Amino acid sequence: MAGSQTVEELFMNNEELPENYIHKDSKGFMDASPSSMEIPVIDLGLLISSSPTVEELEKFRAALSSWGCFQAINHGMTDSFLDEVQEVSKQFFALPMEEKKKYSRTENAIEGYGSDMVLSEDQILDWTDRLYLLVNPQDQRKLEFWPKNPENFREILAEYTIKLKQMNEALLRAMARSLNLKDDCFVNQCGGEQTVMFTRFNLYPPCPRPDCVLGLKPHADGSAMTILLPDREVEGLQFWKDVQWVRVPIIPHAFLINVGDQMEIMSNGLIKSPVHRVITNSERERMSLAMFCAPGSDKEIGPVEGLITEARPRLYKTVKNYVDSYFQYFQKGLRPIDAVKI
Repeated sequence: MAGSQTVEELFMNNEELPENYIHKDSKGFMDASPSSMEIPVIDLGLLISSSPTVEELEKFRAALSSWGCFQAINHGMTDSFLDEVQEVSKQFFALPMEEKKKYSRTENAIEGYGSDMVLSEDQILDWTDRLYLLVNPQDQRKLEFWPKNPENFREILAEYTIKLKQMNEALLRAMARSLNLKDDCFVNQCGGEQTVMFTRFNLYPPCPRPDCVLGLKPHADGSAMTILLPDREVEGLQFWKDVQWVRVPIIPHAFLINVGDQMEIMSNGLIKSPVHRVITNSERERMSLAMFCAPGSDKEIGPVEGLITEARPRLYKTVKNYVDSYFQYFQKGLRPIDAVKI
């Protein structure tokens, strides 16, 4: 963390809000649509069964092409297990600051505990602390960043990773089926044992100025797929849709799943990687847990052949290790996918 204060420390010490957290063009942070547009809800039990109905696949395809995100219910994970996952997150962030800082990331590295990486003087920082860990492939885990407290943290995260890896592959196959492609066409590019999976535990402390400070600035993800376990009680996530911000309502124990830039590339733009943000809250803290699934760094990806036609020519270059350049663009508020468009 290079000696910088965490957001939690700024809040606890009741310090004056630093200028580099304030968005000067903050008009409209709080006016997301209350109910006029609804994020699609997909029943995963029906979708990833051995014989999903045509209606279910069409509903899934419509959600992906129109929104790029959906709420996933009936996903096969028990409520009690997801409660455990959220509880270890809560227990970690409740540890004394001295204990949490044992897992601090080093300067210019993303893994570990800390707040925003500062890459430039004019960068607007996000009002969030996070614990960022590579969880797959297993042999690349840096266990020095995996908390030993709470005692069951590592065990639960390992089990959670296995379950989400299976969900990711099932969704990749369902995406292929919904586009009338071979089942394994996306799995071949970004599935299997070498799938790169990063998890990010997010803490958004109460913010004194929710009118001009964001928990996460507007961005699209650099992953192929992002699986988010949201806070059970406090909203905050919003998606940009039809020239307005739309809030994501809480559905207990549902996942919010969105595609990232790499799936937009592989689908030749048929599935869009949606822009989203997190607003802050002046009264309550908020926690969430994101899992980012992406191809291995040595894997080349590009538009699937079956989605390139005369009517829809190839829109994206072939790319490798997309995530590496992603963070540089993200902190500048730019979209890295623009650089790989043909």
